[in-house]
Amino acid sequence: MIKKANDILVGITATLVGGVFLILSFILSKTGVNLPIDPAWVTVVISGIPLLYLAVWRVIHNPGISKISSALLITIAMFAAIAIEDLFAAGEVAFIMAIGAILEDMTTNRAKKGLKKLISLTPTKGRKISNGKEEIIPADTIKSGDILRILPGEIISIDGVIISGETSVDQSIMTGESVPVDKAVGEEVFCGTVNCFGSIDIQATKVGKDSSLQKLIRMVQEAEDKKAPMARIADKAASWLVPVALITAVIAGFITHNIVRAVTVLVVFCPCALVLATPTAIMAAIGQATKHGVIIKSGEALEKMSKVDTIAFDKTGTLTYGKLEVSDIISLDDAVSNDELLSLAASAESKSEHPLGKAIVAYARKQSVEITESKEFKMASGKGIYAKIADKSVYCGNEKFLAENGVDIGQNVTERLLQLRNQGKVSMIVSENSHVVGIIALSDQLRPETKNIVSRLANMKTSTVLLTGDNCKTAEYFAKQVGITEVYSELLPAEKVANIEKFQTENRTVCMIGDGVNDAPALKTANVGVAMGGMGSDIAVEAADIALMSDDISRLPYLKRLSNATVKTIKASITLSMCINFVAVTLSVLGVLNPTTGALVHNAGSCFVVLIAALLYDRKFE
Repeated sequence: MIKKANDILVGITATLVGGVFLILSFILSKTGVNLPIDPAWVTVVISGIPLLYLAVWRVIHNPGISKISSALLITIAMFAAIAIEDLFAAGEVAFIMAIGAILEDMTTNRAKKGLKKLISLTPTKGRKISNGKEEIIPADTIKSGDILRILPGEIISIDGVIISGETSVDQSIMTGESVPVDKAVGEEVFCGTVNCFGSIDIQATKVGKDSSLQKLIRMVQEAEDKKAPMARIADKAASWLVPVALITAVIAGFITHNIVRAVTVLVVFCPCALVLATPTAIMAAIGQATKHGVIIKSGEALEKMSKVDTIAFDKTGTLTYGKLEVSDIISLDDAVSNDELLSLAASAESKSEHPLGKAIVAYARKQSVEITESKEFKMASGKGIYAKIADKSVYCGNEKFLAENGVDIGQNVTERLLQLRNQGKVSMIVSENSHVVGIIALSDQLRPETKNIVSRLANMKTSTVLLTGDNCKTAEYFAKQVGITEVYSELLPAEKVANIEKFQTENRTVCMIGDGVNDAPALKTANVGVAMGGMGSDIAVEAADIALMSDDISRLPYLKRLSNATVKTIKASITLSMCINFVAVTLSVLGVLNPTTGALVHNAGSCFVVLIAALLYDRKFE
């Protein structure tokens, strides 16, 4: 009941009502109008009860020195002002504290939707094969050793090993790879991944909480639990501020024999400007960042971003666009031009559903190359296709597929394929009437600004690392292109997390940049997580502390400078508030200030802090 009432009083509406009555109290006191009850009592009740509740709760529940908080000092000052019947001063300190709490809550609220969306990816059913019959059963009843059939387009419901069939599996949820991975008998498949083409039978190996997807969900939950909220600077200072204020007030009252001076000392000593320094600067910085397409979810993220010395990049969708495009058209037959080779491949692949085939057809159409409808079309899942184009028998696929269909690859083709693999490219061999006529290579496209970004970060004494699920050759090729020397490839989500934790044990403050579901645990584990918000998955965006809504990684140096400026602004505001407090305390001891004028001076300090923070909003960081 008490908690419920307290929650109502700390709301924005109730606090604004308290502010209106506080202003009314000030106006009436200056015009000489006296009411039976001072309107400031309303402010004291609305803003003072939550303050008292917070101070008592921390005294009872917080360990050690953390029992002493800024809330305790302001509560003491409020009661002291009430005792000498200066209700305006009592209401003012409580109201300023309430405003600070609201601003801080607005900047530190974390959305929890990402985890719910990740959980929603968990398959609910599976197709069990028992005694030659198919039966749809709940996924949570599947046991290790059960045989399950996965049809094209279905989500794989458990971790298992293929015992029959061949296919390509979209593993982007686990590894972030932009291309489906070919799978055959004896190879592993993971829960939550998508079977793209052929029907396969698998034997369950890891089910329920042991499956890869459930481990991914658990890692996100555990990383979220490890995130401690940013300790409020005012509360850190309170451990010494409270005793100093009380001692100063007692000494002032004892020497001057004037309790009003003692109360004035308590009022001006209240760390209201200190309380406002952090949330107001953060609010201004968040507003500034929003104008530049950067969504910052918490003040903690800004504070930690200023300390980041290592930025870990995912590759697909982060350093690259995450979309395969034709990069090389290599004719190996003098009688076949590059355009003719592209036309032949696109015509053969025009009925294909494979991402490589679709990319080739799209590129051919973009280049206005003629595409002829095939008379026959057959697809071997995860290997390649056969098509009859006019009177030509065309095979497109990998070395194994062409060899199985009697096409001699040759040493020259093998060397070209190796060269393309070393460049991080995916290749498709094209043959006509059992004769290799060329190779078409596809590659994820590197963002053109990436190399410059890595260089600028290095100039800011921030090292860069590549953490990717892609194969070693692809990872090393792209890393070399942009100037990243520290590369970790073929990583599952747990391994990305392990690498980040390793960096942290080396006293490195890590920022992770990613875009996929598989990056969510790493984004949560890193000191700061930054998601590509434009094309990135909703789960990655929700897991991150910061989102780049335009997918513009050139915002990273800007983000670093903004965070540095925010922390400097907070420190400058704290210094100013402490100087104002020192002068105000001196004037209070000398009797120049009374509780009401002290509260106004104290209020002026808070206003200065807000104004300094506001300057962040329009500052240029480019």
